[in-house]
Amino acid sequence: MSMEQKTIDYNDLNIAYEDNHLLVVVKPQNIPVAADSSGDDDLLSALKRYLKDKYSKPGEAYLGLVHRLDRPTGGVMVFAKTSKAAARLSESIRSGDFEKRYLAVTAGVPREKKGILKNALYKDEATNTVYAVPLATEGARLALMEYNVMEAKQGLALLDIRLYTGRSHQIRVQLKTIGCPVFGDMKYGADKSPEGYDMALWATEIRFPHPTTREKMVFRVYPPKDDIPWKFFDIATRLSIKMN
Repeated sequence: MSMEQKTIDYNDLNIAYEDNHLLVVVKPQNIPVAADSSGDDDLLSALKRYLKDKYSKPGEAYLGLVHRLDRPTGGVMVFAKTSKAAARLSESIRSGDFEKRYLAVTAGVPREKKGILKNALYKDEATNTVYAVPLATEGARLALMEYNVMEAKQGLALLDIRLYTGRSHQIRVQLKTIGCPVFGDMKYGADKSPEGYDMALWATEIRFPHPTTREKMVFRVYPPKDDIPWKFFDIATRLSIKMN
């Protein structure tokens, strides 16, 4: 995507589900979730324009942001259409009832096929960079994730990842700590990953109780299967086996 980003056309967005309380959307890669210092148009603003136009709302439409994805990351997200839904979704996240699964392709194959990574992460706000640091470091926050190597070939590995915490840049930094940065991650893996490709990190599944009915909601979206490096792996078959 070019540096001079145009306004996002909400008609181009993939809206997977909508009811009176929720809006579930596939976030495109390389756009910010919310307004940031870049000044580029963002997903939240585009979705508010969508709601305002669809329902002829006066003023700005309400849409609650309850979780985030890094700018280079694509995949499934849920937004809250009411403040009540936002509060209940946020509570589900805090209580561990909101499950997030990711797929990643790493430059390098982890030594252990399965593992739980536990690190203290510190974010330098001035540079928007996150570091793994000793646990006692002031301002550091505990990060916990589980990974499973689904397939490995040509020095690359397809990982199924479950997040237990939601720290900034968490997956990217934690995979870097085991010497297997995300393919295409120029911020944390430039020494091992080729340039010119989208980052191979994808939010593939979310599960959570509906904020009003408490019904279990499950949404799964696949990464762009024809893009490098995703096309090297049989994503659909492996997901149907591993994640049901």
